[in-house]
Amino acid sequence: MAHTDPIADMLTRMKNAILTEKKDVAIPLSIIKLDIAKILKEEGYIANFRVDKTRLPNQLFVELKYSGKKQNVIEGLKRISKPGRRVYTEVDGIPQVLDGLGVAVISTSQGIVTGKECKKRNIGGEVLLYVW
Repeated sequence: MAHTDPIADMLTRMKNAILTEKKDVAIPLSIIKLDIAKILKEEGYIANFRVDKTRLPNQLFVELKYSGKKQNVIEGLKRISKPGRRVYTEVDGIPQVLDGLGVAVISTSQGIVTGKECKKRNIGGEVLLYVW
């Protein structure tokens, strides 16, 4: 099934898995989803991820991270830039998510990075999503 917004589909699958307290979630693989999963792992929001190319379509398995009594580390995911409304920012306008407690994921000319990394590199880009 074709999706018009594969990133929103990824976030929805993750939210649904969190609500049902699943250990991991399968997501159709794409390069941008893989890059987002790498950032979520680096920032400590997911435990791990792996790629399964034996199935068609290829799958990205994201292992969710829980702390305490089934309390998920991810409290919220929000898609910012959508197919009908793209949101771009310059380096001066990079948003802070929950006063620095969350992470903004931004697509730049140098790849998909966090808002902090954008400030370090002095570049702007398209704001893909917030996670906290």
